[in-house]
Amino acid sequence: MNYLKFLILALFSSTLLNIQAQEKKSYKIQTVAFYNLENLFDTINDPTKFDEASPMMELKTNRSKVYKKKVHNMARVIADIGFKDTQNSPAIIGVSEVENRDVLEDLVNDSLLISRDYGIIHYSSPDVRGIDVAMLYQKKLFTPISTSSHELKIYDDLTSKRVYTRDQLLVSGNLDGDLIHVIVNHWPSRSGGEARSRPKRVAAAKLTKHLVDSLQVIDPYAKIFIMGDLNDDPTNESVKDVLKTQKNKNNVSFKDVYNPFETFFKNGLGTTAYRDAWSLFDQIMISKPLLEKDFSSYRFYKAGIFNENYLTQKSGQYKGYPYRSWGYGGFTDGYSDHFPVYMYVIKEVEN
Repeated sequence: MNYLKFLILALFSSTLLNIQAQEKKSYKIQTVAFYNLENLFDTINDPTKFDEASPMMELKTNRSKVYKKKVHNMARVIADIGFKDTQNSPAIIGVSEVENRDVLEDLVNDSLLISRDYGIIHYSSPDVRGIDVAMLYQKKLFTPISTSSHELKIYDDLTSKRVYTRDQLLVSGNLDGDLIHVIVNHWPSRSGGEARSRPKRVAAAKLTKHLVDSLQVIDPYAKIFIMGDLNDDPTNESVKDVLKTQKNKNNVSFKDVYNPFETFFKNGLGTTAYRDAWSLFDQIMISKPLLEKDFSSYRFYKAGIFNENYLTQKSGQYKGYPYRSWGYGGFTDGYSDHFPVYMYVIKEVEN
């Protein structure tokens, strides 16, 4: 089934989580998610890209076998996100670190996902590593209306040479009849150090903010999801100051953005680890109309980090870290060096 009808004893409080038993209502629930697929490259050398430096192309043997297992592992995770609560995979999932449309076709046609009938929205970007962002959607739940790719033009502050990075993807469409907008990001990395690389992510945030502003000019009540691997935490300048995010739903003004992942971060949780420190680079944020209490259309219910036990390294130096696909010895049979993140949205249905 494409939604879960679940009964809630409700009058919803302002937090939506404190529920008082008054009357029975039924709701549809859908999952919106994001996942960094950690170097999902195919086995074919593309002369137009620097893919020969990818972990897949560096393998000397068994590339085809490893590729199929990597794709299957990614499909397992996507199939599982939100399933316990919705009995379905995500209606919409943004992804990053994919080489091309071909790997996405293989992913959605994996045995674990093919029944979901995912559509693909993907544009090739000028990233120097040859990686892109994309969005997958269940065709029975989401109908795209418009899609566009937005180039981020940034330059190295020392050499003044252009830094080629990922474009930002904007998708507008109907989620089960509700018009929504999704911006999928993979902001510039911290290569060269956090401070030196910070202006690049601030520039990326300004591009995202421009897209949000443009949508709100057309419709001030636009339901907007901003998602991605930002390479910044929820408290960094790019997120807090440029996107004007709030961690408390009650403090979100009309043009502000709500970021539930700031609370997770301040509680010590993360989606990726480095040198025994957690970062929460993977986030989903929303515009204020998704926080309204009129559940005749989809509204925010809750957010989470999908850190199931099988996605965690069980032993060794990196015990407790995300169980990544690639290590110094090649393919680990793991998943990704990032945990996925997700958000549930719900709307009331007639009993």
